[in-house]
Amino acid sequence: MHNCCRYLIFFQYIGNKYSGVVRVPPHQLPKTGVQNHLEDAVRRLRPLHPVSLSISSRTDTGVHALSNSAHFDIQRREDKLPFTEDVLVEALNFHLKSESIRITRARRVPPGFHARFCARSRTYVYRVALGVSHHTRLPLTDYNLCWGLRDVELDVGAMREGAALLVGTQDFSSFRALNSDAPFKTPVRTLEVASVEPGNAFARTHFHSDIHFWELTFKSRSFLYKQVRRMTGALVAVGQGKLSIRQLKELLEARDSQAYPGAFAAPAYGLFLTRVDYGDTDLQFSEKEGSGRLPPRGNPEDTGSDT
Repeated sequence: MHNCCRYLIFFQYIGNKYSGVVRVPPHQLPKTGVQNHLEDAVRRLRPLHPVSLSISSRTDTGVHALSNSAHFDIQRREDKLPFTEDVLVEALNFHLKSESIRITRARRVPPGFHARFCARSRTYVYRVALGVSHHTRLPLTDYNLCWGLRDVELDVGAMREGAALLVGTQDFSSFRALNSDAPFKTPVRTLEVASVEPGNAFARTHFHSDIHFWELTFKSRSFLYKQVRRMTGALVAVGQGKLSIRQLKELLEARDSQAYPGAFAAPAYGLFLTRVDYGDTDLQFSEKEGSGRLPPRGNPEDTGSDT
């Protein structure tokens, strides 16, 4: 068992073609989740035992990631030495080359490390494009990667005032969509960051247009189901004058998912998971550590799921 290792991988994907990040069961094929393809790539490395990934942060259908993470254990056949981190990245990307998924880095971690429960924070960025009279006006590098609005400007000052109301530890029931997990998770979350800042087209150096980009950034240890998209939609409504600061405050204080105007929710394709952060002590690996430690149980609400 000395060559059985636990690895943390960071990966990115364009979510348009996937049914979210988590594995899709066989009876729902041909739909696939990003996890299906990651685990298939690991299987192609011919591990001694079946491998299952633990994803740190769930993302919904159509949501993208510039940096999501997962851990898995792998033991090589014939007593071969463990993969080096660089070789593991190259090998997995070789088997993922036909997919819109890439491994950006890998790190060998302690056997007790858990990608989901050890995460200290997750950061999401929502991209909004203004002055988009028709979706064909967007450059190819941003098509289906931002929310295109006809508005040529938003009241950014009001949006920032509204974002400040969301920061802190509070009950975000009004900003979560109900699903089967809702009764088992507390709606209280601590939002560390909610900001509205200018953005850019991905090909900004070569793209000349009257289309202007804004980015809404949210950081927390974990999020409720579709919380980021609902907060984004409410702040954009504030910027458009469809929702006042007072009404936003009343919505937050209502603590009722049914109180959220359904038409306000932002579409999935403008949302990116951009960071999953860990403490240095959680990542420290020692060759002396055994492989029999169990991962920490964690809290059931700390799923990192949005989206």
